[in-house]
Amino acid sequence: MNKLRWTFIVVAACWALYAAAVKIDPKDLHTFADAATLTPGTYHRITVDALPKPFDTKSSANFGRPIPRPEGAWPKAPEGFKVELYATGFDQPRQIRTAPNGDFFVAESGTPQKPGEIKIVRGRDKDGKAEQVSVFATGLKRPFGVNFYPAGNNPQWVYVGNTDSIVRFPYKNGDLKATGAAETIVQELPANGNHWTRDVVFSKDGKSMFVAIGSSDNIDERGGNEHRANILEYTPDGKFVGIYGSGIRNPVGLGVNPQTGEVWCSVNERDELGDNLVPDYITHVQKGGFYGWPWYYTGGHQDPRHEGKHPELKDKVIVPDVLMQPHNASLGLTFYDGKMFPSEYQGDLFAAEHGSWNRATRAGYEVVRVPLDKGHASGVYEDFITGFVTADGRAWGRPVGVAVGKDGALYVTDDGGLVIWRVSYGK
Repeated sequence: MNKLRWTFIVVAACWALYAAAVKIDPKDLHTFADAATLTPGTYHRITVDALPKPFDTKSSANFGRPIPRPEGAWPKAPEGFKVELYATGFDQPRQIRTAPNGDFFVAESGTPQKPGEIKIVRGRDKDGKAEQVSVFATGLKRPFGVNFYPAGNNPQWVYVGNTDSIVRFPYKNGDLKATGAAETIVQELPANGNHWTRDVVFSKDGKSMFVAIGSSDNIDERGGNEHRANILEYTPDGKFVGIYGSGIRNPVGLGVNPQTGEVWCSVNERDELGDNLVPDYITHVQKGGFYGWPWYYTGGHQDPRHEGKHPELKDKVIVPDVLMQPHNASLGLTFYDGKMFPSEYQGDLFAAEHGSWNRATRAGYEVVRVPLDKGHASGVYEDFITGFVTADGRAWGRPVGVAVGKDGALYVTDDGGLVIWRVSYGK
């Protein structure tokens, strides 16, 4: 038996064992999908050999502003789960993170002309709605990432990722407003171009700070991308350590797996190669790993627009852990550490798929679950919260960030509906 055939047998056997463990029949797995027909509980696994050739379909421009939520429209969840409207009245709710005391910190990112701010959402009243919404900090430049340092029950700082810098505010549990001015920790992050979000997370040991920087454009490497399309590593005080992972076109959401300590990211891949190219992805990031942008994608697939360039890099390109729908704009992610959901959800990853434009039918507009086995993915993901797109393809909701509340529920920001949803299990 040759080595290649043996490898295929081993991979198939491992996949069969995993599928049995999570009760998925391999024949029930799906690949590409239309957001208008997504059903909670459907599993997908997109493999490298399922990818079409570049330009198999024409490049689409399926733009469209979100519509008001139609009468009777509501997010859909798997059996046993319930979706409630938790908080309303936002301008542009983006990343959401849970403070140790249970408050939610939400980045209201604003626009290039309008300063952004960080809001705090606290508690639930008798009707299940937020008890209080306050402004923690204002005058920020397109803030997205928000996090707490050091880890544990008594952080001293709230870090914020502006589009051009990382700043921090003094903080103690329960503060509803920053008690001091912003201290700039990292200056002069590259800020121009299309990809403006800057998420920020800390390593499990607290010694490193990771910052996600997207490319300035689609596939052009000629200029303006120094330190872009990378995850950068700093000390918590802002000293540059190095490029942690590279060739990552737009790593929007970051997370650190509490079980393994690995850095994970949620990535928007390139456009204009066809409806089903290139898959967005969710993956753990290998230190020093190269993920292909702009010359290659999904392993050693050369982008035809860079034909013949950098052949020495082809065998160095890492295939991501979980291939998502192409053009679904994967954004915020979190790891489930609550106690409300059934035990099989413990440690799994949840991510918000915002939805994008470069596909004839819509992709994304949902929250997905990535089952993890001891912190590791098999390539499978599940449609978890769907229903944000009408049958005729119009979107009324766009998930951005996901966070686990102290109550064990999942909270989802939606910058299409300008609200926060709460996903609970049981009565």
